[in-house]
Amino acid sequence: MTKLANVAVGGKNPVRIMGILNTSPESFYKKSIKTSRQKISDHIKQMESNGADFIDVGGMSTAPYLSTVVSENVERKRIENAIKIIQNSSNLPISVDTCRSSVAKSALELGAEIINDISGLKYDDKMKEIVSEYSPSLILCAFNKKPVSGNPISVTKKLLRQSVDILEKINFSKNKFVLDPSIGFFRKSGKGPFFTKIQSDWFERDLQIIKNLKLIKQNLPILVSVSNKSIIGKLLDKENPSDRLFGSIATETICVLNGADIIRTHNVSETKDAVKVASRLLPRNKGL
Repeated sequence: MTKLANVAVGGKNPVRIMGILNTSPESFYKKSIKTSRQKISDHIKQMESNGADFIDVGGMSTAPYLSTVVSENVERKRIENAIKIIQNSSNLPISVDTCRSSVAKSALELGAEIINDISGLKYDDKMKEIVSEYSPSLILCAFNKKPVSGNPISVTKKLLRQSVDILEKINFSKNKFVLDPSIGFFRKSGKGPFFTKIQSDWFERDLQIIKNLKLIKQNLPILVSVSNKSIIGKLLDKENPSDRLFGSIATETICVLNGADIIRTHNVSETKDAVKVASRLLPRNKGL
């Protein structure tokens, strides 16, 4: 049975909700940014009350179309500050959204239990050492440093498999990680290093991934994050992320029906309701 921290995921378990906490003022969705102690604490308590199973905290935006890279020191300080506030506000497991080993190390030493690496352990070579030493739960995202081409389903499966292979080489537990197909992180061009370059249309790529989640799972639980992202904006022709709530909920519902085991979202209460209805009215083909 796969577990993230102490929470069982996949198989016959309920679809889990991962609430997002952004501590980076650069983040694309301004309503999600919380930087003061009080606002972070209030946000965490609200997400827990609304049904979140995990908190995913980020200290640096990685949106491909933004120039948002900050120093490791800045990212680390933001994360450390947030973790301490979360621990005083909630008992929910803490996931840290980072692909930098020094940030991951500091977070794990403070008690974070999950590392959400958008590079699938491929950006920072030292991340393997941290993972091996601390044995956290992991979210492995599809990523490649060099451009990729071909069928988006096959490419995504291959990239995720490479990350799983990295874990197998260090004898990491097979029951402590999930896969993320990286909606929004495959682009023709970008302003930062945290995306996979493709020549095909990113929008069509992401649509194909969402439609074919069951083909990507590879007998592992899968996490999907579409909340307020560009794919929703393009589907609805809405440039402002704050106008994308209903589109986000609809897309998350479809992801659940297509096999998603965890939904990472800014909108915990609304997503929780949608997941409950989707799970009850149309049983999913778990595939696990």
